[in-house]
Amino acid sequence: MPLFMDMHDLPGVTADDVAKAHEADQKTQDRLGVKYVKYWFNQDTGKVFCLAHAPSMEAAVQVHRDAHGLVAKNIVEVQSSDVAGFLGAVPDQDVGPATHTEPDGARFDGGFRTVMFTDIEGSTATTQRLGDDGAMVLVKQHDAIVRGALLACNGTEVKHTGDGIMAAFRSASQAIASAIQIQKALDDYRRSHPAEPIGVRIGLSAGEPIEDSSDLFGATVQLAARVCSHAEPSQILVTNVVAELCVGKGYRFQPQGKIPLKGFDAPPSLHLVVWRDGDP
Repeated sequence: MPLFMDMHDLPGVTADDVAKAHEADQKTQDRLGVKYVKYWFNQDTGKVFCLAHAPSMEAAVQVHRDAHGLVAKNIVEVQSSDVAGFLGAVPDQDVGPATHTEPDGARFDGGFRTVMFTDIEGSTATTQRLGDDGAMVLVKQHDAIVRGALLACNGTEVKHTGDGIMAAFRSASQAIASAIQIQKALDDYRRSHPAEPIGVRIGLSAGEPIEDSSDLFGATVQLAARVCSHAEPSQILVTNVVAELCVGKGYRFQPQGKIPLKGFDAPPSLHLVVWRDGDP
């Protein structure tokens, strides 16, 4: 049966309120063939995520509507392997709440993010061929293009990785728009500088990363980095969650199936963003 995850914004809600709503779901779900199995709750932000097996998205929403009226802000279909990348690892239980365990000193801000990594193809070989100064010219060109796209699409640069940039967005749609703008600008640059083209991989994932010292950590970040590493130069590769959040936004995706990624036990489902006219 398909697996769905939804997100609620419920400022002021308490842990007891959420527990009672989950209990009401379980009393209502059987007649609609749904099973709400886990939920995540961050009291500081009032964000609640629910995980359910359901015959359809509409059935999952209807359970909430009939049980307590707290209809989710967003709901997406996910693979079981996506859940760890979406909100991190959770305790192994059949039903009930799931909570995050954070390292000492970490501050989990509860903010939903789409995380993007860019990676310049062959940066080491380019440095060997052009020298430090020549390679830095290309890096600065990459940086200018990426930062311009972040500014245009309300993205935030988290850090420079040496041969790429890590950024975060509060909107998955704006993250895709930014990635497409980057690749189109790089495509223009390659046509005007055929002797030294810049090829860049882009990978995106979405979830609630941990924030500490102006940096982001956790499974969402790790998954975005792995997705970027798997992409080919000039590609934009995204997780299933990102693709689902952009349904109805006019973007085109090519499903790539479940792709094994280092460090993730279950292969996540990935999608290629079609950003060039004429691409299939």
